[in-house]
Amino acid sequence: MTQFNTLENVARSINPSNTETHFPKLASLSQPHIQSFNNIFDSKSNLLNESLSLIKKNKYLVNSDGTSIHCKVNLLFSFLITCAVWFEKIFIGKPIIEGVKSAKVVPLYPSECRERGISYKSKLSAKFCWKVNDGPIQVEQKALGYVPILVKSTKCNLEGKSPSELIKHREDPEEFGGYFIVNGIERLIRLLIVPRRNHVIGIIRSSFANRGPTFTPFGTQIRCVRKDESSQTNALNYCRDGSIFFRFSYRKQEFLIPVVLILRALTNLSTDIDIFESLTAGSNLKNSYLTDRIELLLRNSSGVLGLPTTRKSALEYLGSKFHVLLDSKQDLTQEEVGEELLKEVVLVHLNNNRDKFELLMSLYALSAGECAEDNPDSPQHQEILLGGHLYSNYMKEKFNDILDSFKTQIKIDQRKTPAIVNFQDKKYILKTLGKINTDIGRKMEYFLATGNLVSNTGLDLQQTSGYTVVAEKLNFYRYLSHFRSVHRGSFFAELKTTTVRKLLPESWGFLCPVHTPDGSPCGLLNHLSHNCKIITTPLDCSKLAGLISSFPGVSSILTKPKFDENDVDAILSIQLDGKIVGWCNDTTGIKIAQQLRSWKVENGKGVPLDLEIGLVLPTNAGQYPGLFLFSSLSRMMRPVKYLLTSSTDSVGTFEQVYMNIACMKEDIVPGITTHQDFAPTDILSVVANLTPFSDFNQSPRNMYQCQMGKQSMGTPAINLPHRTDNKLYRLQTGQTPVVRPKLHDTYGMDGYPNGMNAVIAVISYTGYDMEDASIINKGSHDRGYGYGTIYKSEFINLAEKRIKGEPITKFFGLISSGSGLSKEKLEKYKEHLDTDGLPHIGVKMSNGDPLYAIVDDVTGKVEIKKYKSMEESYVEEIRLIGNDQGNEPLQKIHIKFRIRRPPVVGDKFSSRHGQKGVISQKWPIIDMPFCESGIVPDIIINPHAFPSRMTIGMIIESLAGKAGALHGVAQDSTPFTFNEDNPASEHFGEQLKAAGYNYHGNEPMYSGITGKEFKADIYIGVVYYQRLRHMVSDKYQVRTTGPVHNLTQQPIKGRKRAGGIRFGEMERDSLLAHGVSFCLQDRLMNCSDYSQAHCCIKCGTILSLVTQKKNSTLTEKNLISCLICGEGKDVDVIAIPFVFRYLCTELTAMNVKLKLEF
Repeated sequence: MTQFNTLENVARSINPSNTETHFPKLASLSQPHIQSFNNIFDSKSNLLNESLSLIKKNKYLVNSDGTSIHCKVNLLFSFLITCAVWFEKIFIGKPIIEGVKSAKVVPLYPSECRERGISYKSKLSAKFCWKVNDGPIQVEQKALGYVPILVKSTKCNLEGKSPSELIKHREDPEEFGGYFIVNGIERLIRLLIVPRRNHVIGIIRSSFANRGPTFTPFGTQIRCVRKDESSQTNALNYCRDGSIFFRFSYRKQEFLIPVVLILRALTNLSTDIDIFESLTAGSNLKNSYLTDRIELLLRNSSGVLGLPTTRKSALEYLGSKFHVLLDSKQDLTQEEVGEELLKEVVLVHLNNNRDKFELLMSLYALSAGECAEDNPDSPQHQEILLGGHLYSNYMKEKFNDILDSFKTQIKIDQRKTPAIVNFQDKKYILKTLGKINTDIGRKMEYFLATGNLVSNTGLDLQQTSGYTVVAEKLNFYRYLSHFRSVHRGSFFAELKTTTVRKLLPESWGFLCPVHTPDGSPCGLLNHLSHNCKIITTPLDCSKLAGLISSFPGVSSILTKPKFDENDVDAILSIQLDGKIVGWCNDTTGIKIAQQLRSWKVENGKGVPLDLEIGLVLPTNAGQYPGLFLFSSLSRMMRPVKYLLTSSTDSVGTFEQVYMNIACMKEDIVPGITTHQDFAPTDILSVVANLTPFSDFNQSPRNMYQCQMGKQSMGTPAINLPHRTDNKLYRLQTGQTPVVRPKLHDTYGMDGYPNGMNAVIAVISYTGYDMEDASIINKGSHDRGYGYGTIYKSEFINLAEKRIKGEPITKFFGLISSGSGLSKEKLEKYKEHLDTDGLPHIGVKMSNGDPLYAIVDDVTGKVEIKKYKSMEESYVEEIRLIGNDQGNEPLQKIHIKFRIRRPPVVGDKFSSRHGQKGVISQKWPIIDMPFCESGIVPDIIINPHAFPSRMTIGMIIESLAGKAGALHGVAQDSTPFTFNEDNPASEHFGEQLKAAGYNYHGNEPMYSGITGKEFKADIYIGVVYYQRLRHMVSDKYQVRTTGPVHNLTQQPIKGRKRAGGIRFGEMERDSLLAHGVSFCLQDRLMNCSDYSQAHCCIKCGTILSLVTQKKNSTLTEKNLISCLICGEGKDVDVIAIPFVFRYLCTELTAMNVKLKLEF
């Protein structure tokens, strides 16, 4: 049992905290989004300025007369003028209101952006630097537009605000941010699953063999990530002749290079023997499979392919092939271009070539060795692409695009007017910069508003759209789920294979097994478990390499131990974030892993807690062995209990596979189990944890509840008067559930009620409760049960119809004289409109009523705009929206409509166990069954809803809710609390018994119609019910006549367009099954596209008829005859669907004759 804490909640609402949030777990939901955005600017990561340092400086060469020079190797450049340009020190401030005539800076807050329908953004500027020859560096501060700012980030004006301060700024007291506001709409960059960085995975794909006659399905792949979080994917493809090709993509083009060429270019190993010995060091030379293929590799490279044999010649060869692609500086030699290629493309996460050579050796060993393929769909080999990092990478590319555009503009000037090209003239440089589009802010805003990635490089990602989504506030469950959702990528949604959608054991504790949609996104759109965190803070691992090298038995990277066939231990590589830092045998590897884990749990020796330690021991055709240490960002981690010291350890997706972690206490095996989950509910997401007694339900029902909980009418926000969402659903009679898990209080869900406690009787009382339909007590309905409201918003902007620069001539207003309106109409309009032309607050609006009035200042005429909706509403709020300075005449308003939605027959309701159904009847309270105590149920459901669905959790909730209501306590419904030794039915049955009620929850009930007692006792209790947003008022469709399609003459589709009612195959089959097949003619022809046509009965065609005019002295007749038979006596009028006439015409156009038989 727990307490409701109603008084504490009320006191918290009246006097919110002035210091910190009341629900830190709720605030932590958006931390991956906020912290990754903060990484762009903070002192530790500073991703954006790190990105600028990685953008190569553009260097231009011109003759003294301004003409271009085509660089050649060994060319003397003394007569040339060189100019290098680059960006430095990006500055982004906090959002402010621009143009205010005041010495005081006026901050811009998110609430104002929502209400005005504008973007929450701040000014972006950077230092544009250039240097001519060896002269001084010249700097110009360049404004680059206004970029959107993440709410509650370090660049947001709400950063660090307490609940009481947030309320003053028109926000929810528990506002946790993590989204952008673009044109008044809240949007967030969704979390995407990408391959784990700096780690080699082995892949077997049949598509690899299609690359060439010698290619095999075997390959390896590694996604390398630079310091600025940009990435480059490298791959190796293995061929039958022993050769290996290095594959990469650059600017959306794919390239294949023999791997020996890369190996020679990386090191100074001059001979084939040196490379052979380096590749086979630490391996068994008796392994002919390995030695033969390395020998073939080297023979083919120098003999058959004729590749360079020295490092210098290899670099020159690469430079000659990629000079144009890399768009390198004109004064670079081919050898320097080759070095640049290695730096930009080959294993970019490593800084020196020796480290790259060593890792390429492990890549080769993985291709040729006997180890299992890795599963790229497993969370073990995945991480999360965070929104802030994608934001930074996209902005980096836009900076690079400016430099490329600057270079293109100079080339245009050199070609057209070379005389004006003068790098030493500052005015020319700034004029050239002014010619190109430098508004990065607009491009960032477009990216966030649409989710479309307009990129020259693709940013090493597999999709170009779907990166951002609207943070819908349908209800609070749906809103918070957006911040915990992770998507596999829109690329995988198009695949026919289901492999990528499967739930794997490796996702235990990281991805929720039940919180995924049913339908097309199933398995692709997942949600993080509630305790899973994503690493967003850089870890300090500077001492780690030294600690590892100090262990006895560890060899340095340069002294790989030789293979000893008498030694039973295998040699393992020790890798830290994809860099080999040493070698050891498997026995030493076990000791190192154990010691490092002990240090990180105790926070000793500078080993961070979030370090991931993955020890993969050699097995027969298992995963590639090694000791893999990961300290990078974007990894999924979760807390577990370290049994040895009873302290908290943090484990990742890679290491968990090779650890022994017990779920329950009884699962612990002494001497083997090292860790234990803190609670079995750690595997579930936030929303899945809010399902009461979910361990008693069939798993599909828990999946349904995760979706229906996000589709129910609830309390989307507390600051409703300050929101301008397109549509908001609100449940007026929301309650806190009697039965709820502990996390309900942890996440502060009482502030956002999502349903109502209802007295539910399980009985087949009338004929209206079949097929999941339920009966609602009309008395409960009249007292407000399930009463809901919809708020719709409409922005009206008169400036949209005005050409920019034209004077303002139209204003809101309703004038009497010279308006062109009669006195009667004017009086009628004044019932809805005030003299300012805007509707009265609270006025009822029906279809055709005046909504607002516009006065033309030139003609004096008044234009009345009507309310266009078949549903009645009330004007809730009107906002007058001005410009930033507030000095412009009123041109923009916002009207919020309130639509009443009491439950009606056909509206959907659902319990929290996936038991959904429609209201079939509002039953009079006088006819409802009642208990001995006089209690009348709010809802009656059919007993047949339980056997096939097996939602035992709902039966237990009914017991618990009834006991909780009787004793005045909140019942804990956390899953996995009860077991066979402590059954839930006994626990709550004893509580009912103590209150004087039946132990099993049954009660004698009496018929409301006859007053007689039922022969059987009825199961009755309290269940928390949700009202879903699927309502008849939004879906019903009725029409007699209306718009039709021009081509087929059939009714158009779409409820909003007054379209026709859908009549499909199932409806057709239903009419046939009922024996009323002639009704099909009425539905599909008479009420659709009925038409009459002349037809020749003899020829059986409707297309060969012509009309001839015959004049007579008495009358004028039209004679219809057939062109084929030449007669008109067999012509008759028939009724056919118009679409059939269209079909005949189309077939005739393709020389297909259609003949009718009569």
